Amino acid sequence: MKKNIAVVGAGYWGKNLVRNFYELEVLHTICDADKDLVNKYESQFSGVKFTDSYSHLLDDSSLKAVVIATPAAYHYQMAKEALLSKKHVFVEKPLALKVEQGEELVNLAAEQGLILMVGHILRYHPAIKKLKELVSTGELGKIQYIYSNRLNIGKIRSEENILWSFAPHDISVILFLLNEFPETIYATGGSYLQKQIPDVTLTTMGFKSGVKAHIFVSWLHPFKEQKLVVVGDRKMVVFDDVSTEKLLLYPHKIKWIERIPVACKAEAETVPIKKEEPLKAECKHFLECIENNQIPETDGNEGLRVLQILQISQESMSNDGLKLSIEEKQ
Repeated sequence: MKKNIAVVGAGYWGKNLVRNFYELEVLHTICDADKDLVNKYESQFSGVKFTDSYSHLLDDSSLKAVVIATPAAYHYQMAKEALLSKKHVFVEKPLALKVEQGEELVNLAAEQGLILMVGHILRYHPAIKKLKELVSTGELGKIQYIYSNRLNIGKIRSEENILWSFAPHDISVILFLLNEFPETIYATGGSYLQKQIPDVTLTTMGFKSGVKAHIFVSWLHPFKEQKLVVVGDRKMVVFDDVSTEKLLLYPHKIKWIERIPVACKAEAETVPIKKEEPLKAECKHFLECIENNQIPETDGNEGLRVLQILQISQESMSNDGLKLSIEEKQ
């Protein structure tokens, strides 16, 4: 495969994308305004070009695609410029900060016949793929509710709140598992470190099937915890991204004794999964989509659905947890 990929923003998260595309032997250019970063990378990534000019990068006809890992506030404008320059785009989550902007990017990519992919990394995690299989085959029975938490002390941002920073991952996975869009949403949050920038939020999504999903995110938490719990009427499963045992299946049963439900606990079973770095799988998928002109699993439309939920959650939070209805954009 040719070296025709550029990564824009090589800092906090971008450095991981730089490493993966370099290891996949397709990295052509790194674009970043931080000169110290460039000096550091020059010895690490031999044969790769460096620039601090995004416009010069877009003018380079040898580049086929742009990978955007800049702060969220720049995603829309940079993705738009790249699409207008006839480049395929991989943009980190969120797709944009407004639904209208997300729609514009999706339409623009379609008009230009270009790939638009959003970085929802958990969709490429082997444990999530296995979890989807357990849900789809009926192993868990009828899904009753889903609970996720993504908690940590740290990296506290000033350009976006915790909802926009952490929750896109869980929203994307929940939509994937249920293959359903929520009907109602309400969210609450607390701003403790910076005024009007929530550090902790709790979002509840209600689905037509009767499933309720809760997403609890915080960057003001004493330790790192990333869990997704899926409860079915036959079995329950826990995805724990921090643990070495990523996926645990609990075949608990509820027995009715004299018309009273009694929990009968069972030992957890470790579900075997493929060993693969999710980010590597995500990067490979982007390259395959370009090569074969196929729609990414996390394409612009998927990014737009997540963006809709974020925007409605934000609106609910701004109105003291008001329950709001939502309709999927077609």
